[in-house]
Amino acid sequence: MFKNYRSVVALLLFFAGMLNYLDRAALSVMAPLVKKDLQIDDAQMGILFSCFFIGYCLFCFLGGWGADRFGPRRVFGWAAAVWSLFCGATALAGNFAHLLIVRVLFGIGEGPMGTTTNKSIANWFPRKEVGRAVGFTNAGQPLGAAVAAPVVGLVGLHFGWRISFVVIAVLGFIWLLFWLWLFRDKPEQHSRVTDAERQLIVTQRPASRAGKSPAASSISLWRYVFSLPVLGVASAFFCFNYIQYFFLSWLPSYLTDFQHLDIKSMSLIGILPWLGATVGFIGGGIISDAIYHRTGNFLLSRKLVIFCGLAIAAVCVMLTAWSSSVTVAVSLITLASIFAYMTPQACWSLLQDIVPSERIGTAGGFVHLLANLAGILSPGITGFLIQYGGGYASAFLLASLLALVGIALLGLFVRQQSVNALRALA
Repeated sequence: MFKNYRSVVALLLFFAGMLNYLDRAALSVMAPLVKKDLQIDDAQMGILFSCFFIGYCLFCFLGGWGADRFGPRRVFGWAAAVWSLFCGATALAGNFAHLLIVRVLFGIGEGPMGTTTNKSIANWFPRKEVGRAVGFTNAGQPLGAAVAAPVVGLVGLHFGWRISFVVIAVLGFIWLLFWLWLFRDKPEQHSRVTDAERQLIVTQRPASRAGKSPAASSISLWRYVFSLPVLGVASAFFCFNYIQYFFLSWLPSYLTDFQHLDIKSMSLIGILPWLGATVGFIGGGIISDAIYHRTGNFLLSRKLVIFCGLAIAAVCVMLTAWSSSVTVAVSLITLASIFAYMTPQACWSLLQDIVPSERIGTAGGFVHLLANLAGILSPGITGFLIQYGGGYASAFLLASLLALVGIALLGLFVRQQSVNALRALA
């Protein structure tokens, strides 16, 4: 994967994910300072975390549709510009209402990222490399969350929380310049791609063994997105996302409010779960491709990784609910992150094998929309549980239960027989 021009594409997508999650995690890292400055309580902070996903979910779907119609280069370019702009605009917020509006608009900009990344990978990587490509490019996301803790935390402590958002916005616009310079929608359109690499990619793209299928194009999109296999992938993705957004939104507050760490200590210790998540992303991709190489069964290789990842994560999250030691709690959360983050890359690559390439952007956008409804529910529910319910323990137990639900729904809906029937439509 790192010998040809597609490695440049992988690096661009890696850094896009890194910046995306650096932006997204910034508010949770700065939450103690923002709450104090703007006089916001835990329930209101939960609403702020959740409202980001109102615009985000809608544009997951619209971004995927746009990537199919206009190409990922144009869609990702506009998305990066919008999210960087409104990330910087967070520095201008003077009260809860202002911050609420900015977060919704910020979410609109970030919405297309996941599906556009998946569309880019489907265009640029052969089937045998899909797992590693998805794992590597998406590994930038938790790494961005890891970097957010020390970078945003220390900048906020020394220069104020508002300056940290301006710095991140500038980084986003710098990435945008490189994206427009180096990326094209397909290798066929790029002069720097060799004939050998172009031929390899074109003939071995996932879900497109014989190029674009007129039959698949004539079939209604909704036959794909409402099929059991696609809904099964979306269900597993939703349950993973509930855990992800619980950690992304509330982990810094958990470490400061429940484990009584100061912001400086939280900024350093808070790196560990996200480093673990990075290992999970990359490791999950390598493992799923290795299983596929040994068994020749693409579906099995992805399902095994999702089953094992969510099961081990569920146990670790459940045990955290009863942990009063910061060392034990952070160790369990880090271990949960390693295994939970094997799930999304397996979901993305599984979807590429189920849905034809000319439908992957829109179908992926629909899956991402359903999966990211967890972003609306998880932070808000957690905030109310902390303030009015059973505290952090009940929040950890609910996240653990949903991981087990994800396993059950994936096993029930994503079966070889139903996948074969869906492929037969094309």
